[in-house]
Amino acid sequence: MGFGQRSLEDLGVKENNMNTLECRFCKTPLKYTFADLGMSPLANAYLKPQDLHQKETFYPLHAYVCETCYLVQVAEIQTPEQIFGDYLYFSSYSDTWLQHCQAYTDMIVSRLGLNEQSRVVEIASNDGYLLQYFAEKGIPVLGIEPAANVAEVAVEMGIPTLVKFFGRETARELVSDGKQADLMVGNNVLAHVPDINDFVGGMKILLKPKGVVTMQFHYVMSLMENNQFDTIYHEHFSYLSFTTINKIFAQHGLTLFDVDELAIHGGSLRIYARHEQDTSKPISQRVAGQLAKEKAAGLTSMEHYLSFAEKFKAMKRKLLTFLIAAKEEGKSIVGYGAPAKGNTLLNYCGIGSDFIDYTVDRNPHKQGHFLPGTHIAIYHPDYIKETRPDYVLILPWNLKGEIMEQMAHIREWGGQFVVLIPEVEVYS
Repeated sequence: MGFGQRSLEDLGVKENNMNTLECRFCKTPLKYTFADLGMSPLANAYLKPQDLHQKETFYPLHAYVCETCYLVQVAEIQTPEQIFGDYLYFSSYSDTWLQHCQAYTDMIVSRLGLNEQSRVVEIASNDGYLLQYFAEKGIPVLGIEPAANVAEVAVEMGIPTLVKFFGRETARELVSDGKQADLMVGNNVLAHVPDINDFVGGMKILLKPKGVVTMQFHYVMSLMENNQFDTIYHEHFSYLSFTTINKIFAQHGLTLFDVDELAIHGGSLRIYARHEQDTSKPISQRVAGQLAKEKAAGLTSMEHYLSFAEKFKAMKRKLLTFLIAAKEEGKSIVGYGAPAKGNTLLNYCGIGSDFIDYTVDRNPHKQGHFLPGTHIAIYHPDYIKETRPDYVLILPWNLKGEIMEQMAHIREWGGQFVVLIPEVEVYS
């Protein structure tokens, strides 16, 4: 076919000392580029002041698409142990997300009839943001979280948490301890696992015969339709469609029997899975409907994936045009948020403190640090009141409603909000 083709030498990475990169699911050689975002630091590698004059490592940020299973993916540049060793993302600092998780808990407890005899296991349980709502209902819970500093917060809240990466080995250990799950939950974790076969295989082992898995993840269809290229970064190993994840689960003896499209995080899917032998849960018509919708949208066509690159290149030009014009008019610009997606965007577009004076974040673990690559300082949100900027650039665009409400006071001095995805928009 030839479109978007890149050689291994261009990427600068070898996998398993072989002369090819392979799809992490089906092992097809990866030849076609989905998005090449140049060189970028790890998106969550925030810097302390003493780090600013030290060497900083940049890696290729290059997403491929598999011509066999249509899994969009980046190469494993660093191991999960390196990425999640000291993690600064804490889920509990978004009110919108907490409300979403509480609503999910009420829904799934009612739907599955969960009670004090059940067990809920969450993979990548972070700071206990979700399991707290099950625990409040008296349902036994267990979190599995690889980042020890984040898991410590959950334990302090009374959420039992195992500090490990999840896969077949961890699943077997839990089964031997009598800790199989009636409900297994994973929110925004499927993208974070380099060995997706080991991960899904582990769920097959840990799930009770009549148990249910629900997994929620950012939807690659939304990524493409809404130009969300900034959600591509090194710790997101995979970008998933329903078509692809259906194949992956089926390969490991798990059947997807239902699916929800969600607005959260700019467009997500929630999938429901069971053992293929469990006929007590019939397959919803939504499954066939989602597969048909993706086919009609082009998600089973290589040409569709290979057309994406021009969209984010155009977005970069528009953003830089806006920022240059604003600075030439003498406007001051600051950021709101220090999300991983913002770091992808700023590094790809070459935007540093020459454009953005600083950014702010509610997460105290990020305050006092600097963004990787761009070295933009991170402050408490109250700092915006002191400096009274003309523009506040919302980097976590998926939370723009919540942020505009929190920061409505910038209108007192004529400040305006700027949202970048899917297009540059200014809100008074």
